[in-house]
Amino acid sequence: MTWWWIGNVVLLLVVVPVLVFLLNTVLAAVERIRKASDDILGGGVQLIGEVNNVPELLATTDDTIADVAQGAVRYAGSVAKLLG
Repeated sequence: MTWWWIGNVVLLLVVVPVLVFLLNTVLAAVERIRKASDDILGGGVQLIGEVNNVPELLATTDDTIADVAQGAVRYAGSVAKLLG
């Protein structure tokens, strides 16, 4: 019975504080991971807001390229006539 009480005292004075310390360390790491994942999620949401306009911007770019190509063809034709 004496060994039983000694085991209980060792358990309460040594093992439980070590377990509490380790659990606290793990929970602190989990909180840091949670904060980082929340930051990543916020950045992803902002990025989606910026990406939603891409099709319209690509259409504008295609129109601009077509206009520049027409101007370049007209310019090349004029230069060919001058040098020709």
